[in-house]
Parts: sequence; C-alpha cells; structure tokens
Amino acid sequence: MEDTLTQNAGRRDTRLGELLVAQGVLSADQLRIALLEQEKSGTRIGRLLVDLGFVSEAALKEALSENQGTASIDLAQTVADAAALARVPRHLAKRHRVLPLAHDAERQVLTLAAADAHDLAGLDRIRAQVGLETRLEIFLAGESEIDEAIDRYYGYELSIDGILKELETGAVDGRKPDARGGEYSQPVVRLIDALLTDAVKQEASDIHFEPEKSFLRIRYRQDGILRQIRALHHACWPAMAVRLKVMSGMNIAETRAPQDGRVTLSISGRPVDFRVASQPTLYGENIVLRVLDRQKGIVPLEKLGLAQAHLQALERMLLRPDGIVLVTGPTGSGKTTTLYSVLNRINSEHIHIMTLEDPVEYPMPLVRQTSVNEAVKLDFANGVRSMMRQDPDVILVGEIRDAPTAEMAFRAAMTGHRVFATLHTASALGAIPRLLDVGVTPEILSGNVAGVIAQRLVRRLCPHCRIPAETDVSAARLLGLAEGETARVFRAKGCAACRFLGYRGRFAIMELLFVDRELDDLIADHAPRRELLRHARRQGFRAMAEDGVDRVLAGETTLEELLRVVDLSDRLPPAGTSCATPTPP
Repeated sequence: MEDTLTQNAGRRDTRLGELLVAQGVLSADQLRIALLEQEKSGTRIGRLLVDLGFVSEAALKEALSENQGTASIDLAQTVADAAALARVPRHLAKRHRVLPLAHDAERQVLTLAAADAHDLAGLDRIRAQVGLETRLEIFLAGESEIDEAIDRYYGYELSIDGILKELETGAVDGRKPDARGGEYSQPVVRLIDALLTDAVKQEASDIHFEPEKSFLRIRYRQDGILRQIRALHHACWPAMAVRLKVMSGMNIAETRAPQDGRVTLSISGRPVDFRVASQPTLYGENIVLRVLDRQKGIVPLEKLGLAQAHLQALERMLLRPDGIVLVTGPTGSGKTTTLYSVLNRINSEHIHIMTLEDPVEYPMPLVRQTSVNEAVKLDFANGVRSMMRQDPDVILVGEIRDAPTAEMAFRAAMTGHRVFATLHTASALGAIPRLLDVGVTPEILSGNVAGVIAQRLVRRLCPHCRIPAETDVSAARLLGLAEGETARVFRAKGCAACRFLGYRGRFAIMELLFVDRELDDLIADHAPRRELLRHARRQGFRAMAEDGVDRVLAGETTLEELLRVVDLSDRLPPAGTSCATPTPP
C-alpha cells in the first residue's frame, strides 16, 4: 500500500513539474535539478522548488490548485473558527500541515486548509479523529502559511514561562527531568529556541542578552525601539551564552575577545538567519542577535510605503543605464532594505548583478553575492576590482567608506556599469561633500552620480487605536502651518493589536536628489551647497522633514515620532515659548 502511495506521489510530482514548465514558471533544467534532489531527499517536489528558489510559494499554490482541481485560499485573509480548531489536535495539524477553518455541525462538514489535498494517509487520520460521518472540504494553502497559522492559533510550541519554571525548580508539572536524555533533559536548549521563536513572531529586528551584576536583561528591538522582555537570574546566563555560541559556531572557550557568528533556524516553516555578535563586558559576555528574516527582508518596491512622488523619482533614477545611485542614512535607517528592493525590481535572467556586502544579509536568486573578508584581503576596494572582471551589469557596494572603495566604485560607473552603494551622511545633498572628503574630485563626481536617496525609518501609528488630537500653536509652527491655522493629527494610545505600544510597523521618509546635467555642471564648478539646493528645489526636490510633516498630517505617524528621527530645530519657536507637542482635544 505504501509503495503504491509513493508511486502515485511521484507521478503527481512529475505532472506538477510539467505543469509549471508549461506555464513558463519553471524551466526544464530547473525541473530536472529538483527531481534529482528529490531522489536524494524524498522531499515533495513542491517544497523542493520553493526551497531551491525556483518558484514562489504563491505560484506553487496556484499550480497545485490547477493540478489537483482544488480551490486555493489566502490564510492571511481568513480567520479560523475555534470550534473547528478544537476538532483537530495540534500534533495532527502540524504533522500533516492542515489547518481547520470551519465546522458546520448541521451539515457535518469540516473545512480544512491543506498543503497537499492528495495526502490520503494524513486525511484518513484526520477523518478517524473527527469521525467518519464528517465530510472534509479541502482548500489549498502554502506550507509556510499553514505553519505560521498553526503557531498563531494553537499557541507557541515552546512555553517560555514553563521552561523558566523548570530551570528554577528542576521539575516540570511536578515531574523530574528525564535523566536518560528525554524531552525535558535540556531546558536551556529549549529556552533559547523559545526566545528566538518568540522574537521572530513579535517581529523583532534584534535580540539583546545583557548581563548585569545580579540578573540577565533580555530586550527586543521592535520598530527601532528597545523593549525589555525578560529579566532572568544571573545563574541562567553562562549556560545560555554557551548554547548561543555553539549554535552560531563561536569558540566557547574564548570569553575575553569579541566574536561573530551566524545561525539559520526554521521558524514557522521558513528559514530565518541570525547574525550573532558577542562582546566582553564588566559582568560577562553581552550577546546581540540580528534577526534576518528572508521573507520580510526583500520587500517589493511598491510595498515600501513610499510616497508616490518618491516612487516616481526612484523609477526615473533606475532608467539611467549607468552611474551611481547612493542611499544614505545612519545605521538602522533601512538602507539595505531599500537597495534589496531596487535589486529585486531589476533582477532578471538578462542582466548580471553582483554584490559585495559586510556581510551578506539576504540571499537572492540570480544575484552573485560576496561577503568582504579581511582575512584574505578581500575588502570593498579589492572586491570591486575583482568583480569588474566578472562581466557584471549591476554592482552593489555595501558601503563607500574610504578613498580606494570610492575610486573603484566610480571607475565601475565610468566604464558603463550601474552601481548602487550606501554612504553615511545625514542628507542627500550631504553626500556631495562627503565624497569630496574621501578623495573623489568634482570632475569625477560630475556625470557619474545618477541620484542620491536619504532616508529614515519612523514608526507607523496603529490604525486600530490611534486617537485624534488638535495641534497647539507651537506644534502648528513645527508642522509649517500658517499663523492661527490648526490641523487634526493623531496620537498613539495602545491596544492588543500593537502590543499596547501605539505603533505597528515602520515606513521610510525620504528625500531624493536626482542629478541632472545642470546639477552636474554646478558640482564640477565647485558650487556652494546653497546653490545646489536652490537648483534641486527648482527641479522638485523636497527635504526629508517636509515628507515627514506630510505623513504626520496624513495621520500615518505622530509629531513626537517625527521629532525622534528628524531635526526640525529650524522650525522651533523662539526661546522662552512652550514645547511643541500635540494635545488631545
């Protein structure tokens, strides 16, 4: 019986692959590679195609729907019924990747979302669980969609509170840990897994483990702000630190020198990378993990939340076949996300894109990505020099930080390549003196810079709980309103949807400087900054502060949040007047 099911599954996999080839979603070579990998691993062809990066999960779901004659469903737009969830235990749902959606007791129908509508063995087990008289109605959904929904509706697989109780008391629900190495023998391992899983589910960008004299502080960075999540007894930290260092490939015997590492875990059915860094401090090693969620790291350009004018200006920059596009801003301002979104827009089989990063954060199909490595003298300058011999069309330089890197980046631009790079400056116009400072001459700058993007990330007001507020005199002045004019803005409150923070998610406020021929001439003539700004204004340039004020007036964020990331001091009222803050009506 099992051999027959395996043969039938193999035939279905071949038909699915052929369907994807016929639709033009998959090439014959990619299908052949996936079938060879399937012979080694036994994994279903659909899962392999997604893991190999050959197809997206959405495209696979639609192909499966057509292949199996089963309608598909978007779980992000669907709410599961508690009565249906109670009919199927979590372990069955997890094992067979199904999610109960609805139960009609009168008609005796249980509606399920499934990753494979032809998993006969799994569906038979579920029928035995819910009763043979109950008919199953199946909709197709992606595997990672189902995994994430199972975690969301059934609760986390690992209970942080339960593991902490076990660590403190040495018992679990009154039972002693299994001395033979059973499920409860390694609570520290499960505690680290639970914390990392929790951080990903709470959409944290960084996890901080900070030892103090008598306790360990654990903080998440969420939407750019650090929040303390836990405080543990200091006795827990040595074992936790060793576990983190083992996972990330660090030397556990070295505690006096900084170390770096990396680890990849599967969370909610998708791979998530963590970049790990340790730093010796007064009370022990401080360890910070940067969460690199591939699913969230590469965002389509249209979904970055850019204003329409900025999106059009960016599209105009991308039309230029050569030259450098610079993205500027401090650490954590979203420069890498913007660059990856741009690369994702232009990425295709017809162009050769190469990147040099420190380090590579998000793997991208078709893109040749390299991490700088000082140990083998592969720095940014030498890396760009090497990439020039690889016949690239587009080059991404992680950061222009010195004269040799700037020289190689501009040499690439002058020889007909499109170059994208980041630069640490406060504003778009500030990129010009910064490049002059590292040794790029005005003559080389002129004609080779396509545009400059400066950006900051501000928190987005939670749409479920934001509260209207009227502007007072000084707030109106900060917002650029006329004397006596007021505007309706919003302030943060907090609710369950935003974890009682008042904000949920972030978006970029920007200023985009398009470098045309006249601006090139001004740069070549060593024109002062005010002349460059005057010309840019005539061409429609708007400062970052103006973009931020527009977003405040549109109700997307608050004035307090804007003041946190943007300097509005030139709009402040004269000394002696009250501070500018919106007040509730």
